[in-house]
Amino acid sequence: MSKSIFDGAHAQLIEILIAARRRSGLTQAEVAAKVSRDQTFISLIERSQRRVDVLEFIALARAMGEDPQRLFAEVIATIPASFKI
Repeated sequence: MSKSIFDGAHAQLIEILIAARRRSGLTQAEVAAKVSRDQTFISLIERSQRRVDVLEFIALARAMGEDPQRLFAEVIATIPASFKI
């Protein structure tokens, strides 16, 4: 298993995205297809080998049938007031 290149707050973001995908009942390949990418794109994100920008976050949330604002509020609620970027 590859070592994550990101930790802390980013790890929280990834956990929330993985949970959202699992709730949706979609596979990595199905989410990837909905955002016109291949499965490795989602795999790299879920293994914390690739960061997610805001527009990607919105597209991924919508692809999984989630409200991006609600999902982002969940991310904000789990991230400490101070963190490294």
